[in-house]
Amino acid sequence: MLESSLSYIGLGGNLGEVGVNFERTLAAMDSWADSTLESVSRIYSSPPMGPLDQPDYLNAVAALRTSRSPLDLLCALQGLERDAGRVSGGQRWGARELDLDLLLYDNLQFEHARLQIPHPGLHLRAFVIHPLAEIAPQLVVPGYGSVASIAARTDASTLTVLQAPST
Repeated sequence: MLESSLSYIGLGGNLGEVGVNFERTLAAMDSWADSTLESVSRIYSSPPMGPLDQPDYLNAVAALRTSRSPLDLLCALQGLERDAGRVSGGQRWGARELDLDLLLYDNLQFEHARLQIPHPGLHLRAFVIHPLAEIAPQLVVPGYGSVASIAARTDASTLTVLQAPST
């Protein structure tokens, strides 16, 4: 693999076989010739952030070493979402089979019409920051401090730890 970067991907979903979708997604990312899956958090359950008339979400975070650019990685992640049955243009924060967010990409701070790194909600969402703290507590989120310190300030009372993905 050419020069690579360490990225962190948030996985979420609340429709269908979410655990199966996570396993397939992680296996697909790890099978890319230009990428290697380095670690994955346990799976957490949490109430939906959007409309409350939907099932609870399952969430996890994966560390992926890749030589893809951030925008190329975003396109690949969106392809995996489509493969899992996600239809673009759905309700914001609505129910979905798979939601993949590029949270961090090395120390990059990046603004583009399609992508912002770090992910703008990263430091506010317990269902993202706590799984991330499992696999990268010393990681620094530009502008916010270490993942461990952010997690310590983020209420995790609505999270339930379920399991580790079987990859």
